[in-house]
Amino acid sequence: MTATEPAASDAMAPVGTSPQPAPGATPPRTPLIARAAAELVGTAALVTVVVGSGIQATELTDDVALQLLANSTATVFGLGVLIALLGPVSGAHFNPAVTLAEWWTARRGGAGVNARELAVHVPSQIAGAIAGAVLADAMFGEPLVKWSTHDRSAGNLLLGEVVATAGLILLIFGLARTDRLRFAPVAVASYIGAAYWFTSSTSFANPAVTIGRAFTDTFAGIAPASVPAFIGAQLAGAVVGLALVAVVFMRGKTDSGQPAA
Repeated sequence: MTATEPAASDAMAPVGTSPQPAPGATPPRTPLIARAAAELVGTAALVTVVVGSGIQATELTDDVALQLLANSTATVFGLGVLIALLGPVSGAHFNPAVTLAEWWTARRGGAGVNARELAVHVPSQIAGAIAGAVLADAMFGEPLVKWSTHDRSAGNLLLGEVVATAGLILLIFGLARTDRLRFAPVAVASYIGAAYWFTSSTSFANPAVTIGRAFTDTFAGIAPASVPAFIGAQLAGAVVGLALVAVVFMRGKTDSGQPAA
């Protein structure tokens, strides 16, 4: 769930060492197949954590607050570990909204994925999300594929998704703009954990995860009929997030009128 940041140039690397990418950045020579695999595995693991912890929570207690606490806590730890592990390979997006936002910034002269990489990463994330939901169901003896009946079509939930996704994009690209992506594992995981509680939708903030969660009729599920509106709200949130990044982290100009470094 982190944005790409340019790696240090060869000229700046100490003699006898290879240049190292910033934590959370996409190494420039990582094969595309490796990045796609990292996005698939990472998204699958993330959904497995979300769905599996939700099932476990409902089996342990009938208290909905405790169920959400267990679900959010597991997600925070799981997401942080996955970003730390796979960030150096693919940037650890695990989220089409983040990948699309990065592609857009790359089109406007920033660092990020190109159209070919976008076309590979997004299907990998969606396939991983579906696989993760199926795996979680299998581990807990649930039907491998059972469409969720958890309706989430209310307008206030869609607003929650706009807010959750906008905040996520602002955080990730704000860290990138300020050269602090090394904090992404803790920062992104903490934000998602908080957003479980302060948003009405419990912060899906991820089109791939939304699709995957439609495949399980458990605590973390979402009815297929609710998925298109949720994804639309998430994409709208990504646009809002990028607009906030442009305003909040606006680059200053030198006396000559050129953008500051």
